[in-house]
Amino acid sequence: MKKTFPTRYKLVFYTFSLTILLYIDRVCISAAKSPITDALDLSDKQFGWVLSAFALGYALLQTPSGVLLDKKGPRTVLTLIVSLWSLFTAFTGLAWNFVSLLVVRFLFGAGEAGAFPGISKSSIAWFPVKERGLVTGINFSGSRLGAAFSMPLVIFLINTLGWRNSFFVLGFIGIAWSILWYKWYRDLPEDHASVSHDELDYILEYRQKINTVNKKEISWNTVLKNREVWYTMMQYFASNYIFFFCLTWLFPFLKNKYQIDDVTLSYWVSMPFFAGALGNYFSGYLVDYLYKNKGIVISRRYPAMIGFSLIAIGLIANLQADSIYSSITFLSIAIFGADMTLSPSWSYCMDVGKQYAGVLSGTMNMAGNLGSFLTALAFPYLMAWTGDENTFFYIGIALAFLAMFCWSKMNPVKSSFQE
Repeated sequence: MKKTFPTRYKLVFYTFSLTILLYIDRVCISAAKSPITDALDLSDKQFGWVLSAFALGYALLQTPSGVLLDKKGPRTVLTLIVSLWSLFTAFTGLAWNFVSLLVVRFLFGAGEAGAFPGISKSSIAWFPVKERGLVTGINFSGSRLGAAFSMPLVIFLINTLGWRNSFFVLGFIGIAWSILWYKWYRDLPEDHASVSHDELDYILEYRQKINTVNKKEISWNTVLKNREVWYTMMQYFASNYIFFFCLTWLFPFLKNKYQIDDVTLSYWVSMPFFAGALGNYFSGYLVDYLYKNKGIVISRRYPAMIGFSLIAIGLIANLQADSIYSSITFLSIAIFGADMTLSPSWSYCMDVGKQYAGVLSGTMNMAGNLGSFLTALAFPYLMAWTGDENTFFYIGIALAFLAMFCWSKMNPVKSSFQE
C-alpha cells in the first residue's frame, strides 16, 4: 500500500514559508535605511522611531489578535492579517515624509501582530504534543532564514528596482500567500479532505486534549493575576531585546563601526540569522528529545536556560570585539542562544494555555515586542547619552540573567491558565 505524504507536514511548509515572508517584510527597512533616510531626510533618531513604531503596533495588537484567533480560528484570521500587513508593506513605498512613514510602519506592525500566535494556534489541533518542539523550531527558523536572506535580497532589489518598488513587490507576494492559505488550510484536520484516516487517527490519539465546548471568555483580571503569565512575559522580553537589535540596528551599526560596503556587509549581517535558524532546529530537537526522555518540565526549562546562558556569554564576549569577524562571531553565539528560547517558550504557551493558547501566546509576544520597541529606541539614545555602544549590551546581559531566574520558576505541570 502506497504511503501518502502526511498533510500536517504540508502545513509546516505553509507556516514555514509565512515566517520567511514575515521577516523579509520586517527586515527590509533596515537594509533600505540609507536610501530611505536620504530620500525622506531622516536623522538616526527619527529612523529609530520608525523602527519602534513597527514594534509598538506589533506589541499592542498581540493580545487582541490572540483573542480573535481563539474566537475565529487561524484560517480566517491569518488570511486577514497577512493581507493587511502586505498592503502596508506596499504602502511603505508610498511614504513621503517622516510622519507618513511612522504611521505606515505602525500599521504594518499592527497587521503582523497575529502571525506567530496564529501559527501557534494552528499547530495545536494538527500536531501531537511530542512533535510540537521540532515543528515550533522549524517555523521559527523560517523567520531567521527570512532575515538572513532578506539582507542581500533587499540590497539587490533596491539596486535593481529602487527602494519604493521593492516594497511594492514584497506586498504583492504576501497577498498571493494569503489567498493560497485560505484555499488550502482548515482549522481542524478532521475537516481537511486530504488527511488520511491513518494520519487523522494518529493526530487525534496524540494531540493535546482541548475543551472546545462551552469555552468561557477569559478575563484580563485572570491574565494579569497569573504569575506564570508575568514570568513568561519577562523572559520573552529579554529574548527579543538582543534579537531585535540584530533585525534593526546591526546593519547600520556595523557599517558605521567598520566602514564596510553594503553588499559585503549584507552577507556578514546574515550570519547571526543563520545561527538563529540553527538554534531553532537544535532547540526544537532538544525539546522533543527531553520531553520523551525526561518529561515536560525539563524539556521546556533546560533548552531555554541554556539559550539565555549563551546570550550572556555572547554579549559579554562582544564587549571585547574589535573586528567584523569577532563581532559577528560573538553576536551569532548570542542569537543562537536567543533562538534556543523560542521553541520552549511557545511550547510552554500551548502547554499551559490550552484552549486559551492564542491569548497566552499573544500576551507573551506583546511583552517581547515591547522589548523590541525599547530596543529600537534604546540603541541610538544610549549611544547619544553615554557615547558608549556597550551600555546597550550591558542591559542585554542583565536581562539574560533575569530570564534564567524566570525559567527556574516556570512549570507547565503546576501552572494553570483557567478561571
